[in-house]
Amino acid sequence: MMYPGGNAVNVAVHARRLGHVSAYIGCVGDDAAGTLLYNALSEEGVDVTRMRRMAGENAFCDIRLVDGERVFGDYSGGMVDQLVLDKDDFEFLSRFDLVHTSVYSFLDETLAEIKACAKYLSYDFSNEWDKALLAKVLPLVDFALISHTVGDIRKNAELLQWAVAQGTKLVLVTSGDQGAAVYDGNDFYFQPIIPIENAIDTLGAGDAFAACFLTKYIEKGRIEEALAEAARYAASACTQHGAFGHGTRYIM
Repeated sequence: MMYPGGNAVNVAVHARRLGHVSAYIGCVGDDAAGTLLYNALSEEGVDVTRMRRMAGENAFCDIRLVDGERVFGDYSGGMVDQLVLDKDDFEFLSRFDLVHTSVYSFLDETLAEIKACAKYLSYDFSNEWDKALLAKVLPLVDFALISHTVGDIRKNAELLQWAVAQGTKLVLVTSGDQGAAVYDGNDFYFQPIIPIENAIDTLGAGDAFAACFLTKYIEKGRIEEALAEAARYAASACTQHGAFGHGTRYIM
């Protein structure tokens, strides 16, 4: 089965499902995978007017479930690194309350320009980070999201403090079954996972968590409330296949 997804794509979809106007800017191929992605976003009500549809292979990753765990296989970057933002894109971004990007978007050299037009800018490092990358990017973003698996979520306190000291406003660290932690420069906040019995696929659950936390925090400014709602929302996201459904049979 083939499912649409990707960090920024998933955040845009879940923000829309949570009742917000959302849009996606990115490059997709004109093959079956790119068409599936474009159609799924359109059906979800995500604005795709600034999306680039290009001739060629769309990015993909082969993911298999083995004993309930995701195992990542073959991968192609497709054309995800070919996005070049223009003045119309920047004007478009300025209309939104939040612009979200990630380490997988290949826009690090454009972050200063994005930041200049964005009300808030969030950046997901996933687990593809080291302190050199964090030190480079953190001063340019408002909200940083980091994946860091540890045996005890509270062991991330030192990392959180260091990250905020680099210049970002707020850092969220997710640690699998250890839950999540947030530091805003003054206080630490911890959120355990919410168990769910009918989970069938954890793919994209972290992005669902991120979308809910970020939108709820910007709406209300209450970290504890945003974390609790995000944990519930991420748990519910595990009850469908793929990052947000829209699966289609893939013919090899």
